[in-house]
Amino acid sequence: MDIKNNILETIGNTPLIKLNKITKDFPCTVLAKVDYFNPGNSIKDRMALKMVEVAEQEGKLKPGGTIIECTSGNTGMGLALAACVKGYKCIFVTTDKQSKEKVDILKAVGAEVIVCPTNVMPEDPKSYYSVAKRLATEIPNSYHFNQYDNLANRLAHYESTGPEIWKQTDGKITHLVCTAGTGGTVTGTAMYLKEKNPNIKVWAIDVYGSLLTNYFKTGEIDMSFVHPYISEGFGEDFVPKNYDMSVIDQFEQVTDKDGAVMARKLAKEEGIFCGYSAGSCLQGLMQLKNSLTKDDLVVCIFHDHGSRYVGKIYNDQWMIERGFLDVKSFKDIVSARGNKKLITVESQQTVAEAVELMKKYDIEHIPVMENNEIKGSISEAGLFLKVFNNAEIKESSVKDVLEAAFPIVDFNTPVEKLGKLITKENGAVLAKDEAGDFHIVTKYDVLQSMAK
Repeated sequence: MDIKNNILETIGNTPLIKLNKITKDFPCTVLAKVDYFNPGNSIKDRMALKMVEVAEQEGKLKPGGTIIECTSGNTGMGLALAACVKGYKCIFVTTDKQSKEKVDILKAVGAEVIVCPTNVMPEDPKSYYSVAKRLATEIPNSYHFNQYDNLANRLAHYESTGPEIWKQTDGKITHLVCTAGTGGTVTGTAMYLKEKNPNIKVWAIDVYGSLLTNYFKTGEIDMSFVHPYISEGFGEDFVPKNYDMSVIDQFEQVTDKDGAVMARKLAKEEGIFCGYSAGSCLQGLMQLKNSLTKDDLVVCIFHDHGSRYVGKIYNDQWMIERGFLDVKSFKDIVSARGNKKLITVESQQTVAEAVELMKKYDIEHIPVMENNEIKGSISEAGLFLKVFNNAEIKESSVKDVLEAAFPIVDFNTPVEKLGKLITKENGAVLAKDEAGDFHIVTKYDVLQSMAK
């Protein structure tokens, strides 16, 4: 029987998958090392287990001890799995830019999670680096793993990720492409592959707002290159000790938007549902593809699973709010708003009830229904004039103050056409979605979409 003794034995030996559609214009083959097949859904399982094993061997982690680490989520998951099997407690410190899903997953596997501000310097007492260090001094029988400077991090990839890629490509790999964060994955994998073949090119993908690219080029730490960025899981505002820049041939920076859009493209066109760093990794390669030839064999490392980003890059509203998706139609505006239920009023309801609905939901326009059909509309401006001239009208039926029905358009009507349909007399338009449900778009919605 082929049985694993525990979940930790399933770490590693992840598949190498050929990309077909997105890279169809490339002169060579592009392969993805898809590491969300690890049990914790990320490549960090490899180094988390290795760090625990080394800490045990060195006597730094003792039975019943507490694992302390600052993590963007994935390393924490790997450490938590090891803790479950080996009987340790976990306290993880993360930043407020990480997705809610990552925090919830860590809690689900029994970890305590402390969220710290992102936009502070590493040495600030409130930074997640500083908080983790402080906890390790305050909590008895605890150990701060410090994945950034813990060389067991890169050792894990030297011993597993590199050999797997070499074996899976029969030693024919010519380029390794990997996002750069703690430095463990890109450095450890590169060290092994360069020992096998020094001619293999290693391209590290960075994000704008990180200082790693400039440090690689100049050897100087220049904080003027550091500014807030949205991308998760890679980029740094300091240089971790896991880096050995001598095994990296080039750094390439990508934008927050391009990485997010490419991750969504990977899911839709290749069926590979990866995280933010995977999209950024492939985007970086796209920017460098003119350096490739027909004889090259490229391996991109895709670190984690898209399920940790469903509230962010895979959420239309989140993407549109940040200007990462273009708003082009009625459907896009509705998606950006979060598909809120249409508020309507029945024709036999009173004007006072309609006014209460407007106040409750902070809306100016309401379609009027009768027998499940749209009979007209009411507006805040129209009601104001009527009530101002006759206060008793509030007890009248809505049908007595009915205004013209809003135009009904196709769900994919362009924003430009919506702007022409919404006038001083007509404050909104309606459309049915694929399920047959009505949605409303107002003048305010159109203005908001065009301002992004």
